[in-house]
Amino acid sequence: MAKESMKARERKRQRIVKKYAERRAALKAAGDYEGLSKLPRNASPVRLHNRCSLTGRPRGYMRQFGISRVLFRKMALEGKIAGITKASW
Repeated sequence: MAKESMKARERKRQRIVKKYAERRAALKAAGDYEGLSKLPRNASPVRLHNRCSLTGRPRGYMRQFGISRVLFRKMALEGKIAGITKASW
């Protein structure tokens, strides 16, 4: 389980990226790199990091489901994820 401060920091970055997305796109299209450098650093989408939506785990993130591999396995075995069955042959 990630610290609450780490999860909050990531949510804050997502809000800032969303807020400045149009302005960044306009500055990039105009080629105004000086203007881009004056925006907050966290306005860049490169600084975002995928985290599990339930635990905040940064590694083993499964983009299609938005959760970590650990939770994915647990929830799939419990039948909480629709359309996922354990493979057997």
